[in-house]
Amino acid sequence: MNEAPSKGSLVRRIRPLLICAVLLAATATATMPGAYPAAAAEPSGPAGEEPTPLGQVIPAPLSVQEKGEPFTIDERTVIRVPGTSGKSGSDGASGSSASSAGGAGTDRESRKARGVGDRLAELLRPSTGFALPVTAKPGADGIQLRLEDDGKGKSALGGEGYRLEVTEQAAVVSAPTTAGLFHGVQTLRQLLPPRVESKTEQPGPWQVAGGTITDKPRYGYRGAMLDVSRHFFGVDEVKRYIDQLALYKVNKLHLHLSDDQGWRIAIDSWPRLATYGGGTEVGGGPGGYYTKADYREIVRYAGERELTVVPEIDMPGHTNAALASYAELNCDGVAPPRYTGIEVGFSSLCVPLERTYDFVDDVVRELAEMTPGPYLHIGGDEAHETSPEDYAAFMERAQKTVARYGKKVIGWHQLAEAEPAEGAVVQYWGTSGAADEPEVVEAARKGTRLILSPANRAYLDMQYNEDTPLGLHWAGYVEAQQSYDWDPGSYIEGAPEDAVMGVEAPLWSETLENSDHIEFMAFPRLPGIAELGWSSAASLDWDAYRVRLAQQAPRWEQLGIGFWRSPQVPWPADEG
Repeated sequence: MNEAPSKGSLVRRIRPLLICAVLLAATATATMPGAYPAAAAEPSGPAGEEPTPLGQVIPAPLSVQEKGEPFTIDERTVIRVPGTSGKSGSDGASGSSASSAGGAGTDRESRKARGVGDRLAELLRPSTGFALPVTAKPGADGIQLRLEDDGKGKSALGGEGYRLEVTEQAAVVSAPTTAGLFHGVQTLRQLLPPRVESKTEQPGPWQVAGGTITDKPRYGYRGAMLDVSRHFFGVDEVKRYIDQLALYKVNKLHLHLSDDQGWRIAIDSWPRLATYGGGTEVGGGPGGYYTKADYREIVRYAGERELTVVPEIDMPGHTNAALASYAELNCDGVAPPRYTGIEVGFSSLCVPLERTYDFVDDVVRELAEMTPGPYLHIGGDEAHETSPEDYAAFMERAQKTVARYGKKVIGWHQLAEAEPAEGAVVQYWGTSGAADEPEVVEAARKGTRLILSPANRAYLDMQYNEDTPLGLHWAGYVEAQQSYDWDPGSYIEGAPEDAVMGVEAPLWSETLENSDHIEFMAFPRLPGIAELGWSSAASLDWDAYRVRLAQQAPRWEQLGIGFWRSPQVPWPADEG
């Protein structure tokens, strides 16, 4: 996924100048030109501060009606959650799924909803200084999370929609599912002053504007990919990124777990994949890998924030780490050395070798066993050392293996050059809107679903401009407007609009080594991709979006996110 698609061979040679970006990766984000540094001081609330308008959030809501007085969080505020048929949590109150804060839902859903309430309280308590007890006791006041039918049937809001109704007495988030409640809470969070993100007590007021938001996503798949293979990122770094994704209603975390430079997941039946193949990275660093317990912890943490983990094992190309770990996977029986560069397209599993399919079966089986989500990504890109005939034969068998273990296949768009299995999803990463990839259009017309990640729009590792100290630019320089100003529904010319399943923002890590680097490249572009996935096509307007985007800066500052201070955005410091 590291070069623009073209007819014929895709093999490229990245200019030596780009290698310098790897060395620059150790530079602290705060020293990057154009970076907006993390907060050094704690801002106070201005007197007479007005609540944030309901429509000033990202992603843009489907419907907004401003009306009435604001709701104020104060020392008396409680967070009311659905009750269960047994005893509720810390306050010892009992209730039922029909309590005033509960509405419809099973006990399991109610417990998950309480988890949403608990995490909201954990966010609000440090900055407000209020106790904010979480309770299942009935009441008409406070912050309320309700699992309930909206009167029109669950289909009206879908599986992730919500309604936020704010009056002087209460702020009520209602939804058919806990996913909807969680997304509604993220909207509520953005409507509070940015200093609510502080870990120390801040002055109020803590107000939410009066009115109603009715909201649901345009697409069910709204993803972000993190490449942990070129450089390894630990569990805490992945969790930090998950928290940032959740704020903008991203619901899929695609982990690129294997590549030429490193294998990052423990596989019991092939232990050297992790212990040897995971022992290096770009530039020759120590690398690393996730134990199965690590991976399950990431999956758990993501699930609590309504993100589904989509693991990727790239094959038959991008496999040098595996080939180096086991000589028996090579056609000549000789293991190549481990690789620490950034070239692509030189490695391939041995397609005629039956042992290859034992390997694929074991890896897919073990990964499927610890992945509760429905998808498993099998890569399939840049297999330049594999003949078209071998590629088609390999992908046919690999897809059957994924299906055998109960998962749905996702593959990069080269999968369309083979034969996508029924139910398989193709992820487009080109730069031409598929003009040079007729197989993608044909597959979409035959019913294959598409995830859109055009590299010159959605790749977060592309440099903003020629002076960006991190990233690459083989797909061009990608500024904030270019990453936002396109419509996924019409991007692939000739493909049915309903073939588009969603969007994803990949972040490749040739030049990235830590969370500071991730955030500098992801912000401010990530929220824009998230909005393309959530908001209606009618609401996508760069001029309006850039104003809303600018108002996110103080929140990022409080969260310690150093970001690219794009000159295309009227950041608050530029006003006046």
